[in-house]
Amino acid sequence: MEEMRLNKYLAHSGIASRRAADTLIQQGNVTVNGVVVQEMGYKVKEADVVAFKGKIISRVTKMVYFLLNKPRNVLSTSNDERGRRTVIDIMAEKIPERIYPVGRLDRNTSGLILLTNDGDLTRKLSHPSYNVPKVYLVTLDKNLTLNHLDEIRNGITLEDGDIKPDSLHFVDSKSRKELSIEVHSGRNRLVRRIFEHLGYEVVKLDRSYYAGLTKKNLPRGMYRPLTKEEVRMLKHFT
Repeated sequence: MEEMRLNKYLAHSGIASRRAADTLIQQGNVTVNGVVVQEMGYKVKEADVVAFKGKIISRVTKMVYFLLNKPRNVLSTSNDERGRRTVIDIMAEKIPERIYPVGRLDRNTSGLILLTNDGDLTRKLSHPSYNVPKVYLVTLDKNLTLNHLDEIRNGITLEDGDIKPDSLHFVDSKSRKELSIEVHSGRNRLVRRIFEHLGYEVVKLDRSYYAGLTKKNLPRGMYRPLTKEEVRMLKHFT
């Protein structure tokens, strides 16, 4: 192995993305040859022994990619200190590699989430500059007025800035409570906040599309590996 930056080594070990790895290093959670290293840019050599929170880790040589149709009431984190169920709990028994979710879905939001040990891809897909498209199916507590439909389509201003969805339409002609919205921003709770801004409550939210991936033949709570073509497509976004 050629020398490798410590944050990249952690990312390739499935610990975290490079950005998150920088934080872990600064917090003193990483040792090299038994010595805590907090230096940004530190390079790991072939013979070095790297440990995270006392557990020796090795660089990942096999990258894996999975798509999960997340149920509600499941956290999209690697672990939870309160013992609540996470996306990793769904997959851990059958997936030997240490994987982690790309981005997050709210606990009460269902739908597609990508899990991988590819730290570089995770970092890139999570970065706002890549404009990764996402489609959500939204169920509101009451009918959306046509005036509010047009207002959202034209763009509204939230507390953290302006937002204009890429598309917004009713799912069918019989209901004005169910809509499909496409956005590429990764801002926190964005879809819920769009409708809350105009006095609506989102009672159900489901991500049906992520970066070219769909829920086709993937029931709730189930997961599947990505095809080679799908992995290439994801890397095309980056």
